[in-house]
Amino acid sequence: MTRWNHWMMAGLVGVGLLPGLPEIMPRRVVTGSVEGRVTDQTGAGIGGASVTIRGTGPGAVTAADGRYRLDGVSIGEVELVARAIGYRMARRTVKVNQGMATRVDWTLTADLNRLEAVGTSADQASKQGYIAGMAAAAPSLHRQGWRQFNTEEYRHIAENSWRAPARTPLSTFSIDVDAGSYTNVRRFISEGRLPPADAVRVEEMINYFRYSYREPTGEHPFSVTTEVTDAPWHPGHKLALIGLQGRRIPVASLPPSNLVFLIDVSGSMHDPRKLPLVKSAFRLLVNQLRPEDRVAIAVYAGAAGLVLPSTPGHRKDRILDAIERLQAGGSTAGAAGIRLAYQTARENLLREGNNRVILATDGDFNIGVSSEGELIRLIEEERKHGIFLTVLGFGTGNLKDAKMEQLADKGNGHYAYVDNVLEARKVLVQELGATLLTIAKDVKLQVEFNPEAVQAYRLIGYENRILADEDFNDDAKDAGDMGAGHSVTALYELVPVGAELDVKVGTVDPLKYQPTRTGRAASGQEDWFTVKVRYKAPESSASRLLERVVSSEARSPSENLRWAAAVAGVGMLLRDSEHKGRATWPAMLSLARGARGEDREGYRGEFLRLAEMMEELARK
Repeated sequence: MTRWNHWMMAGLVGVGLLPGLPEIMPRRVVTGSVEGRVTDQTGAGIGGASVTIRGTGPGAVTAADGRYRLDGVSIGEVELVARAIGYRMARRTVKVNQGMATRVDWTLTADLNRLEAVGTSADQASKQGYIAGMAAAAPSLHRQGWRQFNTEEYRHIAENSWRAPARTPLSTFSIDVDAGSYTNVRRFISEGRLPPADAVRVEEMINYFRYSYREPTGEHPFSVTTEVTDAPWHPGHKLALIGLQGRRIPVASLPPSNLVFLIDVSGSMHDPRKLPLVKSAFRLLVNQLRPEDRVAIAVYAGAAGLVLPSTPGHRKDRILDAIERLQAGGSTAGAAGIRLAYQTARENLLREGNNRVILATDGDFNIGVSSEGELIRLIEEERKHGIFLTVLGFGTGNLKDAKMEQLADKGNGHYAYVDNVLEARKVLVQELGATLLTIAKDVKLQVEFNPEAVQAYRLIGYENRILADEDFNDDAKDAGDMGAGHSVTALYELVPVGAELDVKVGTVDPLKYQPTRTGRAASGQEDWFTVKVRYKAPESSASRLLERVVSSEARSPSENLRWAAAVAGVGMLLRDSEHKGRATWPAMLSLARGARGEDREGYRGEFLRLAEMMEELARK
């Protein structure tokens, strides 16, 4: 008998097909397969979820559409466990048969207490295997044609360069409370791939998180917190934090709202992560409405239409029914929809209330826009009448990130990217006051650095928010807006006087007609810099000024600064920034773990898990 026939006969004995022959090899274990899909409550697939046999190794990891397959499962009854970041764990006992795959589908429920990890000590033995499983999903997306038709757009980011205070003492920018970049990055990581560099806006990653800044107590609607300490990624450099904390207003105390939901129902919104998730998100918001609030619903596809006239908040049945009836189909006449939404908001304007259009879209305006400039001028005109715009981005494949952020900026609102029901709850329930009520508009920061203390400085992030220095005092110049309870964090890296000037700040020829600076600064060498904040009340056209002098260094950096620095470091690593210095994944993870704090909502724990995944993906 040949070796091949020897093995064949042994295999037949092992499965009992030749009972009369002696066993000449160990009995082969008979196994089956389990396959299915893991989805959220909207039916959208959850990428990066794990499905394991209880008590065993890592098991299977779902592709971006939630599909998975477990091979080599022993036949008979087995207990399966499904887990995903941000969702409740689910268990199920199933019978696995030989010869055909057993179908097991899962619907996981979002849970704020499940943000940190997908595994227990027994079954997260291989983080690398988890990452590899997610990365393996990418080729399947390619086979399905996802990459060929990916038309996502991101504006190029040229990172801020170093400046010398002796020549450029002022740094001026508009504040930014958007956080869409962080959730978009999270989506990329959950799909097993690193985001493109221009999708990473470091300031939006920093500002996704809450910070424990002091509450405002005086006449101004926000407080200003400052701090200076050593830069964790560059010995000899300093890191300066400027934090604003907006006044928190309980939902019950918010002024009445006149809201218009403007929902994209074009064919590009058919995907489960788009319109079905939009509907779930708006249901969450509707459940927070009070009788004094009003909601209208406008939609646009090939044409725009009003599917629900302005309706009191206590008629939740009518509002929810209108949302439920929405279906996707047709092309995208976005401009017509925005015009209709603003017209509806004007017709129901509340002089003493909050008037806002909330646009939900993937940003794919491809029909009906005669001019993008015309659309922006419309939005700018309407904000003068007290009607603001919030933009919520959904989905993948044709996300127009830059366009949506620009529309929100021009409309005195903010932009958020919603990748799951949990994020919808954060934006539309937990941060409802910040989402709906603007407490300060056209907020600008100007920092004057003392050349007697600082040789060079660099603003981290905010590249698309830089203003000319003279814009600071120009009340006609538009800037960012703060909602109730919002916080804003900005970081500067500094090279102090006396340290080695190891960065490039550029040079110019000596000036003939300007006085040469001699002696100490008038403000004193102990001052690092002066922060000035200019803002307008929501109903005002004249700005007010706040000013703070920063003259001390923190002996022990606060949790706020350590966490913001860790997130900034991760952002620079993701971008492979030329300014990342000695930042490494292990160092930034260690810094973040030490600054996690109480983390009631679990968002910081989620970031730690994502950063671990980023580190693994960066090695590939």
